[in-house]
Amino acid sequence: MNVDGKHYRTIWLKEDDANIVQIIDQRHLPHQFVIEDLITVNEVAAAIKEMHVRGAGLIGATAGFGMYLAALHAPQTSTEAFMAALAADGDKLIATRPTAVNLEWAVKRQTAAIAAVGGDIWVRIQTALEVAQTIADEDAEFCRRLGEHGRAIIEEISRGKGGEPVNVLTHCNAGWLAFVDYGSATAPVYAAHEHGIAVHVWVDETRPRNQGARLTAWELGQHGVPHTVIADNVGGHLMQHGLVDVVITGTDRTLYTGDVGNKIGTYLKALAAKDNDIPFYVALPSSTFDWENRDGVKEIPIEQRDATEVKYIQGLHGGEIVKVLLTPEESPAANYAFDVTPARLVTGLITERGICDASEEGVLSLYPEKQ
Repeated sequence: MNVDGKHYRTIWLKEDDANIVQIIDQRHLPHQFVIEDLITVNEVAAAIKEMHVRGAGLIGATAGFGMYLAALHAPQTSTEAFMAALAADGDKLIATRPTAVNLEWAVKRQTAAIAAVGGDIWVRIQTALEVAQTIADEDAEFCRRLGEHGRAIIEEISRGKGGEPVNVLTHCNAGWLAFVDYGSATAPVYAAHEHGIAVHVWVDETRPRNQGARLTAWELGQHGVPHTVIADNVGGHLMQHGLVDVVITGTDRTLYTGDVGNKIGTYLKALAAKDNDIPFYVALPSSTFDWENRDGVKEIPIEQRDATEVKYIQGLHGGEIVKVLLTPEESPAANYAFDVTPARLVTGLITERGICDASEEGVLSLYPEKQ
């Protein structure tokens, strides 16, 4: 993706110092573009928990680089002490965000790779670096591929409309900023836009953190994609009046049986789409599949975040980013960060290997090695 004409990923190693991981601190967007240095595991854990970085793929990639930093700073007195410190740091990272499956997946991938190599501790550190870079590169490439598969959906709708703009409704930010590059839900949009297909995106504001209004709208604007920001509750009205052609969302954890865990409010969009006979697709790289659990409502852990995110809103005032109290100060608030959309409401899953039904049979047809 481009920022003011310059290509960026969301996470990378500092050009002149491979001991420093750099990220785009998304808390400041869209008003300020801030690059943050991460040097320690504690800084990485804080960045994930406090949402300097967010989104399934980027959380996984950040955890991968976090384990590299853990290896850099682990004691080198013995292999046992080194691996014990690595395990403790891995547990610390996993505990930061319970819903996004990419986080645990990346930590376990790193731990297994580091444990499997022989040689001295320096070899293990180099392995951690290589795996972190591989996780990031795979995330970007898988999102690029799923974008091409998803483009076919938009292209078919475009043909049916005689080339008129295809109206896509999305929710939260499952864009470039939620991954290393390209994004998941936005990847088909970007691919269609670059192939000259007219497309327009309805951008849900996505309370309480407003990732749609703040992040999706910003990155679509940077890429020149026509879009309109709407309040969260407008989507159903638009669908009733024929102003939405397809809904595409991302996901933080999708079970291999097809149940989808995603940003709170996704379930309501899926219900509205079903009622109005509008296709509802979920885009994800395979790193976001949960291959162990079967029942999303019962088994996907739902993160509950601090109530202040509901009670306060952040914005630009007088050239400064400020927080403003929305609610009565004494009123309590609940902040469920995710919900589960049952597989029966999902038209299909868009992955790097193609598009499949949101079912065990559909998913395993693309990933037979998981049988």
